[in-house]
This record gives sequence, structure tokens and C-alpha cells, in this order.
Amino acid sequence: MHDFTVLLLSDAYRSSVAATLDLLEAAERIAPSINVSAPRWRVVCATKTGIGAHSGATQYEYLTNEPNTDDNSVWIVPGLGLSSADDIPRRMAQDDAVLAIAAIRRHGQNGGQVAASCSAVFLLQAAGLLTHRTATTAWLLAPALAKLEPDCHVDADQMVCNDGPITTAGAAFAQIDLMLYLLSRRLGSKLTDNLSRLLLLNKRDAQAPFIAPEMLVTGNTLISKLTHIIEQALPKVPKVKELAAGLCISERTLSRQIKSATGKSTLALIQYVRLQKARRLIETSRMPIEQIAELVGYQDASALRRLTRKVTGANPSQFRNPN
Repeated sequence: MHDFTVLLLSDAYRSSVAATLDLLEAAERIAPSINVSAPRWRVVCATKTGIGAHSGATQYEYLTNEPNTDDNSVWIVPGLGLSSADDIPRRMAQDDAVLAIAAIRRHGQNGGQVAASCSAVFLLQAAGLLTHRTATTAWLLAPALAKLEPDCHVDADQMVCNDGPITTAGAAFAQIDLMLYLLSRRLGSKLTDNLSRLLLLNKRDAQAPFIAPEMLVTGNTLISKLTHIIEQALPKVPKVKELAAGLCISERTLSRQIKSATGKSTLALIQYVRLQKARRLIETSRMPIEQIAELVGYQDASALRRLTRKVTGANPSQFRNPN
């Protein structure tokens, strides 16, 4: 029996695939020395175009339509090489994706666990596994995922997100964080603690520090205008009702537009703008944290520190430019 099934499509990110296999192999090597179980895995290819050999896997098999109700492994799908969210419908309709989606759906319906990172999360969505779940993906793709699956709570701030049998991760190199999480959950923290020390890997809880605000709103005039209004109004942001009236739309329409464009609620977007403004001030000025907290609308520095740690996984002072 296998602990993990690594499912590869034709355009799987080579870096994500390599990270997956390297971590599994490293875990297998060190497990005996610390008296823990070693991971067992297989590599399955949804295409015969050579991705198995190119991935560095020495042994692999091809995906079939045959159901396997005895498969208790966690299926892991590394991200796909998509240029933008516009490529998603076309990619999901290709033969290897159609085959993979059907297999992922069967595995999920049989009670199996499925994990994916970056653009591969859309395979889970197409398989119907994200309905009424919380999930993450590459932050740049989060709005597209929220639009495709309105009943999924898309939390783009998170690096790794687990909801029952479904585990998702952010952009391509979040595959490392995903693998550490899955290994820890399946085989214990002793293995992953030693693996992290051996490979000099730090635990990262959030994508938020890497999100570029200008890219989050690119192409959406309403959201761009709204974020500008919020930032200019700091520290006292108008109420949501007043923001909607200023844009000549209803509160419900505003909420729907924000959710579609960013994957966030209105209040979460306001919080996001506050924190991004605070971060820029920390990075570009020598103002004390207490003063910055006041400028962006927090009652005190402790509130800013607490929220920054929650969203980014880091203390505000860590964003300070040492120069």
C-alpha cells in the first residue's frame, strides 16, 4: 500500500514535481535513523508524453479509467504551467486533464484524500471537490477560482489550507510547504522536523507577504478605485454603506464585485488595504510601529502586530528595511 500517489499532467511544473520527489526521497532516507515509518509512494502519469521520465521519476505508471476502491493513498497533484487565469478553461478540457479530473473525482467519492497546489487546484474544482470547502491557490488565480466555485471559500492569504480530505496550497513553490504538511499529517512531525532541519526549510503559513497589491486589482476598475478610496481615507475608512453609495452601487453589488475580483469580503479587503499601507510605511520610513498603527486606523500597535502575524505569519518589524 502507498501513502502517496503523485499525479502528473503533461505540463506539471518541473520545480514542483522535483520538490515533491526530492522531499519524499529525503524522508525515506532519514526515516530509519530516527525510528519512524518511511513514506511509500507511486508516480502516476495522466499522459504518455514523457512527463514521467522527464520528472526524474525512475518508476511510474499510467493513469487509467479503472476504479480502485482499495487506494488509501493521498493523491498529490503539482501545479500546472498556466500563463494566466484565461488559460484555465482550455487546459481543463484537454485529454490528460479530463482523465485526471475523472480519476480525482472517483478517488474523492471513495473517501480518498486529495491535495493540489497552484493551478492544479482547478482540477479539484472541476472534479466537484471544492464545493462548501475552504481552499487556497496561487494568489493571482484566487479570483478566478472564487468565480468558478462560488460555494468555495477561497482564502488566498494562506500558504496551505486543509479542509477535511482536501488540502490545497498556493503558488508553485508552495508545493514544498504542502509536502511538509502532508508528510507530517501522514507520518508524524518527528519526520518533518528532522527533514526541515536537514534541508534548511522554514515553515511558511501565509502567501500574504508575497502578494503584489497592484496585481490583485489589475483589470478591474471598480476594485482599483475602491482600494484607492480606502487608502486615501485612512485612518478613518467610510462605512461599507457609504463606500457603496460613493460608487453608485448597492452594498450587495459591491460585495459581489469584490468577491468575484479578489476572493475577499468587503471587510477583508479593507483590512488588506490597511495592512498593505502599514507594511509600505514600515518598509520605507523610520516611523515607530505605534505611529504607523495610528495612521492606518488601528487603536494601538498591539492590534497591528496581532493582525500582521495572523495574515502574514511575521511581526511588523520584520518588514523594516535594515538600511
